[in-house]
Amino acid sequence: MRYFLSIIGIIGAYFLLRYRERVGDLIGEADWMNKVGGVYNLIIFCAVLLFFWSIAELTGTTDALFSPLLYLFPGTHQAVAP
Repeated sequence: MRYFLSIIGIIGAYFLLRYRERVGDLIGEADWMNKVGGVYNLIIFCAVLLFFWSIAELTGTTDALFSPLLYLFPGTHQAVAP
């Protein structure tokens, strides 16, 4: 099931990029989207994130993909002993 959903994620990312204008018109544009470049750039960011997440799920390396994000939240990374 993991492989099937990963393949669907890769295909979904492709279609998000291909039809980003239609998807952007369907979603609409909010004020906060202007800070990231508009609705079309937000869709591109989401499609790239979905693609890399799907590849990481296929290869079993999601922990390596998301490990840098752990440093953004306090209490999630191990303290280094002196």
